[in-house]
Order: sequence, then C-alpha cells, then structure tokens
Amino acid sequence: MSADLLGLTDKKVLIIGGGQGLGEASAVFMARAGADIALVDLRPDAAEKVAGRVRELGRKAITITADALDASQVERVIAETEAGLGGLDVLVTIVGGSQLKGVLEMTLEDWDADQTRNFRYFFTYAQGAARSMVRRDVKGCIVAIATGGALRSMPFRSGYGSAKAGLVHLVKSMAVELGDYGIRVNAVAPGATFTPNSVGYMDTPAWQAEIAKIPMGRLADPDDIARGVAFMASDMARHVTGTTLPVDGGSSHAPLYDLGSSKKKSRRNVMALLGKSA
Repeated sequence: MSADLLGLTDKKVLIIGGGQGLGEASAVFMARAGADIALVDLRPDAAEKVAGRVRELGRKAITITADALDASQVERVIAETEAGLGGLDVLVTIVGGSQLKGVLEMTLEDWDADQTRNFRYFFTYAQGAARSMVRRDVKGCIVAIATGGALRSMPFRSGYGSAKAGLVHLVKSMAVELGDYGIRVNAVAPGATFTPNSVGYMDTPAWQAEIAKIPMGRLADPDDIARGVAFMASDMARHVTGTTLPVDGGSSHAPLYDLGSSKKKSRRNVMALLGKSA
C-alpha cells in the first residue's frame, strides 16, 4: 500500500504524549506515510529523540514542552503547532494512566486524578484543535486513545475505566457536532499492550493470564496501535467518524470461560478426523 493511498502526505499531525511508547510509534508510522509531526511531552529530551527519528525519515518535526493536563497551555500548543508546521490537520491524544485502587479505597482526589489525565485533557485539546480546524476551514480529524477496558468492566481500576468510557461517549457526540464542519472524531481502544509503562504493571502470571485471553495469542506492541491510529487519521477512514476501533487481538470478543481444555479436545478431534496424530 502506497503512502499516497493513506492520504497522510504533508498532513500536519499534533501528538499529545509523543515522547515514548504509543506516541513514538504513531509519530514514526505517520512520518513514514508522509506526515509532519509536532510532539508534545513534559520531557523535552524524550520528545527530541522521537523528533530525530521523524527527521531521519525526511519529514519535519517540532517538539513542544507542555503539561498536557494543564488546560491553560492548550492555546499555546495549538499556536506553536500551526506556526511550526504550517497548520494542523490531525490531533492524536495519547496521555493517560491508571492506578490500582478499588472503589472502597479510592479518595475523591484519586477519582479526580483519573478523570483529569484520561478524559478532561482530551476534551480541552479536542476542543482547541477543532476550533483551529474550523477557523482555517480544515476538514481534519481527531483520534483519541481509549482502552479496551472502556468497553467492559475494569475492577480495581474503575476510575480509569470510567474516564475512558466517558471519552468513548464524547467521541460519538463530538463526531455528530463536528461533522457539519467536515471534521472526523474517532478513538482507538488498545487491548493489553507491551509498552515502557506496562513493565512492572502486572506480575508474570498475570501477563500470561492476559495473553491466554487473546485469540491472536500475543500482546499488542506499540506498532500495532500506531497502525490503528494511522488508519483512523487516513483517507482509508474518510467516512468513519464517532467510532472506537478495538486493537486487541480479539480479546474483547473472547468468551468468559477458559478455552484451554476445549481447545485440546477440539484439536484431538480434528487430528483424528484428518488421520493425523495429535
């Protein structure tokens, strides 16, 4: 598939949380497809390292140091993106995080922190980017990173899960409103993904249990998620809006019960049917 078919050549992409993990993978993938990238991160060194990878691909990259959770910085970030890249066509928001706390132990401060870093900041940047696009008559798009947990329960991470579920709903509502201006709004919902932040998040048995639930048989890696982000930002999804795309290897569709014994019995039956040894 050619980069031109994606329609990302010369597009100006702003990535909030572009210094590592999913942000880095998305920046590099879209740069390969011909996009110019603005990277927002609290850590200038991390953002500059990613910017270097983008420039090696022959695309323009700028870095902007900002606290994504501080709404007062949104206008500055948008303005620096427009000035540095010559416009803004695509917003990608990748900031977020969860804390392991049950509903009986969470404080209101814990709850508010989950909403701020997973939901509130998305609204402020999506609103700012959409205003920029409408002002300049750009038919752009906004892509949010949600989570597979937004589509089902997340016990002991209910603050995170509910914030991301709110984000999924907001994507739908914004898509309806902004469709009048030719602006698309979508989300990508990763399943269990191996990123720098996932190291130490769960112990080895827990990770193995997660992998066992994935029909594709492995964790996602950042490039898997980046491909979903690029698809939603591309002309391939030009008539897609208000949609949340699970990129989870099928885990959101997996049955609730353990398939281990059923798989073994089925394999024995299939092998016997085909005259082969199991």
